Amino acid sequence: MIESVLIANRGEIARRIIRTAREMGVRTIAVHSEADSHAPFVMEADMAILIGGSPARESYLDPAKILAAARQTGAEAIHPGYGFLSENADFAQAVIDAGLVWIGPPPSAIRAMGLKDAAKKVMIEAGVPTTPGYLGDDQSVERLTAEAGKIGFPVLIKAVAGGGGKGMRKVDRAEDFVEALGSCRREAAASFGDDRVLLEKWVTRPRHIEVQVFGDQFGDVVHLFERDCSLQRRHQKVIEEAPAPGMDEETREAVCGAAVRAAQAVGYVGAGTVEFIADASEGLRADRIWFMEMNTRLQVEHPVTEMVTGQDLVEWQLRVASGEPLPLAQDEIELQGWAMEARLYAENPATGFLPSTGPLKHFRLPEGDVRVDSAVEEGGEVTPFYDPMIAKLIAHGVDREDAAHRLAEACKLVEVYPVKTNAAFLAACASHPDFVEGAIDTGFIAARLDELIERQFSDAPTLAAIGHRLETFMAADQPKADPWASAPSRLLGFRMGAPRAAMALPLTVDGARVPLRVGLVTGAGDDWSWDITVEDGRPLDDVDVLPGVYGRDPLYVFEGGDVREFDFSPQVGGGAHGAASDGAILSPMPGKVVSVAVSAGQSVTKGQTLLVLEAMKMEHALAAPFDGVVGELSAVAGGQVAEGVVLARLEAAEH
Repeated sequence: MIESVLIANRGEIARRIIRTAREMGVRTIAVHSEADSHAPFVMEADMAILIGGSPARESYLDPAKILAAARQTGAEAIHPGYGFLSENADFAQAVIDAGLVWIGPPPSAIRAMGLKDAAKKVMIEAGVPTTPGYLGDDQSVERLTAEAGKIGFPVLIKAVAGGGGKGMRKVDRAEDFVEALGSCRREAAASFGDDRVLLEKWVTRPRHIEVQVFGDQFGDVVHLFERDCSLQRRHQKVIEEAPAPGMDEETREAVCGAAVRAAQAVGYVGAGTVEFIADASEGLRADRIWFMEMNTRLQVEHPVTEMVTGQDLVEWQLRVASGEPLPLAQDEIELQGWAMEARLYAENPATGFLPSTGPLKHFRLPEGDVRVDSAVEEGGEVTPFYDPMIAKLIAHGVDREDAAHRLAEACKLVEVYPVKTNAAFLAACASHPDFVEGAIDTGFIAARLDELIERQFSDAPTLAAIGHRLETFMAADQPKADPWASAPSRLLGFRMGAPRAAMALPLTVDGARVPLRVGLVTGAGDDWSWDITVEDGRPLDDVDVLPGVYGRDPLYVFEGGDVREFDFSPQVGGGAHGAASDGAILSPMPGKVVSVAVSAGQSVTKGQTLLVLEAMKMEHALAAPFDGVVGELSAVAGGQVAEGVVLARLEAAEH
């Protein structure tokens, strides 16, 4: 058995590997960047070594520094996790050449399956059906445009070296193809160092089905059944589950069998995932499921497979890399219940899912009957340098409905501030009636986006915040007989015994002013009664201090995975939304300006892209909030910007 392993990764997957390695008595070595010096995975490893600056290219993407760290610490093996260098065949070969154990497939298998076009050619030769498209070497704009026309729109552009939903664009119209191609290539080059693309026919009602496979050094390959990853947004997986809803045994046998043959065709060793796209217009049928690609590594969503099979896939990886045979034969692997995983991202659904960075002053994740794989802890920080996923919530149930309910309830218990998360959005997805019934495809979220991101709050948070603040007016040093004797001057309009005395209480909720009238109806000793009315005349009564209120000035109330901010200061909050309405285009996060599409003095229309910002390995287009003229332009392509910086300013068009 391997005695020590260096983990060439970070975050939750590093913690995940450390957990299993420790249980197996394997010494763990963490490598980390400057930004991650105090990250949980660094603290939990048996040894940790700094390898470079915060940007991934200076640390986690530098093979030489990782190999130097392995030599310095006496590591016996290297586990790449997922992302970063996990599917880099040259790095895998360098690890082997250095006399270390590579916990992954042979470099030849990575090369055969790592590039989407080459992998498709291998599958075609092996008789595995593939999605219609273009895999040619001619990467000229003219040739790609022509091939897209032959395939027919909508068409999907995919980075040849892509993964994780990056470097992918769906194009609905021919006139949008060239712009989408340019954006896709830039993102692919930034993420993978390779801007080549392939084209695929867009399937109208697609389901994303993938099969977990595992091979050993003796030529044996098994599958651990399928996963359904159809719930996606912008090609990024949101909720994954196992098994796939609507999958009958005949179709399961055909798809899983094809995945095993695909792995055998390249001499696969270790954990891998064979991904298929299914046309779900007539349900799941074997003749309507096509090979897409193979991920030659452990997947982010591997926990759902672990939950339904009872196996530890990281343990399997360590054993197979140590030269042991597969722990189980195919007929010994069984499905047990249903599992679902939700990816908790540091992003704000209300602003188009823009990444959110900053300190984690308050960070609470659910406990109990759900598995939580977390990258961060309270007191830590979400930086702009890496992927915004901060945790995974995994629920297991006796059946699909039970698993969905458990997952939704777990998402509702997430409490994070001031960093924004998609927890409430995840809860809305998992509890949506169509999702629970299994009526899903990759367009599920896009078709219901407004409904899924709508903030759903009861009166309870408002009542809790107001009640909490009113109680602060009854300080311990105030005479109980007259709580207003030393109260703030703005409350001097209240009088004991006066009928329904009332006064305005300054309040902003999530940056928006809420006209509020508060009146003292009765008061004696510790018993007080309040009359509270908002602008529309609707009364809010039964005020009480409820659990979930965090802080005092302002107050934060958590409900359903979301958070509301109550500010009782006299100033009116505005924030970025108010600035945008005034024409100021602010940087929503720290990042790099990739391109500037306009110039000062240019007329623009509402929704037109003004510039593109890159952060957390993704591109984000900033658009004009209204028709107008670019009056000021400070953004420069290639420049680094901080959060909140004015990048451009629009002047409203005259009518």
